[in-house]
Amino acid sequence: MIACAKAGTAPSLLAELPEADARLLLADWEMWARPDQLPPDAAQAGGPWSTWLVLGGRGAGKTRAGAEWVRGLALGRPPFAERPVGRIALVAETMSDVREVMVEGVSGLLSVHAAGERPIWEPTRRRLVWSNGAVAQGFSAEDPESLRGPQFDAAWLDELAKWRRADSTFDMLQFGLRLGDRPRQMITTTPRPSALLRRLLADPSTAISRARTAQNALHLAPGFLDAVLARYGGTRLGRQELDGELIEDRTLIETAVRAGADACGLVCAGIDASGIVHVLADASESGLRPALWAARAVALFRKFAADRIVAEVNQGGEMVSAVLAEVDPSVPVEQVRATRGKFLRAEPVAALYEQGRVRHAGAFSALEDEMCDFALDGLSNGRSPDRLDALVWAVTALALGAKTAPPRVRGL
Repeated sequence: MIACAKAGTAPSLLAELPEADARLLLADWEMWARPDQLPPDAAQAGGPWSTWLVLGGRGAGKTRAGAEWVRGLALGRPPFAERPVGRIALVAETMSDVREVMVEGVSGLLSVHAAGERPIWEPTRRRLVWSNGAVAQGFSAEDPESLRGPQFDAAWLDELAKWRRADSTFDMLQFGLRLGDRPRQMITTTPRPSALLRRLLADPSTAISRARTAQNALHLAPGFLDAVLARYGGTRLGRQELDGELIEDRTLIETAVRAGADACGLVCAGIDASGIVHVLADASESGLRPALWAARAVALFRKFAADRIVAEVNQGGEMVSAVLAEVDPSVPVEQVRATRGKFLRAEPVAALYEQGRVRHAGAFSALEDEMCDFALDGLSNGRSPDRLDALVWAVTALALGAKTAPPRVRGL
């Protein structure tokens, strides 16, 4: 059947069969699945696997593979399980993702079951219940503590690479995987650089499957593949989102965002392994109340997977850190105080620009206008160089400050 699918003759073959036989054939996942969508025989070190990591492009069939794996476990169907697995965790970034993708999605759990074996979805209890007593419970990665208490035989984790609280959620789940003869988990995700994903890839007990979007062309809308390949093929984004590659050669490694209590200067920058600073965003704006600039700083921090927020506290003192903590107490904040004037602080940064060690990832016209206009007596219009000051703090923290840790790949 795979050969028929590749040759484009599968639809005509199914059309010739009686409807009941065609439905039965379509429900036979082992016949239609690609090798990367079926459970591997062993981990990469050769022994039994405890984690099956499926890295794939968008639309590569990861969700279908995850749903079929859970179905096979709950019903006790080889090669998924020798007997029904009673307790299964379903974990996604949000509960909406659990329901809309993993359970009710086009390739979700309800769709892969035949009518006679389909489990019942109990939305108020966030769980699927099979007629044989097997239960799959939904959890959100936004609430790692919800995984304290429950215990499982198996777990399906979807799109782990985009979870904001991936490490905490993953850790809490591991303590709950303690039922049955062989607790195990399947992770389906489009890869993005993260320390957790790299640890899983290096773990000898991990089995790894990979799939490109193009391998699932039969199940994608006509023209979709040609359109995305024409636009993104060969690019870093395309290699990640279409080929399922973990792209490590990123320029953003450490990020600093400067937030001023009055100035509202917000600049994001990163430094690569060669010591080149890349200015990534200027989100500065005047007239923002403390709660609004703090929310904007935290949003910038999350967007670029930053290491910390660098906050000048000369004007606002402890209020700066306190307001940021109200938005998200988990965000690390480094307080800095200006002991020299703006011109003197800017001189070392200007030297880095002259050496070609600072680059802009785009056009930041308002920021660049301040850079060109700034002199010993400030800006020609007499205003405070808020954007420039934020830039100076960010570049200083990355390239001129104390080295607290080796560079780490974070993401674009």
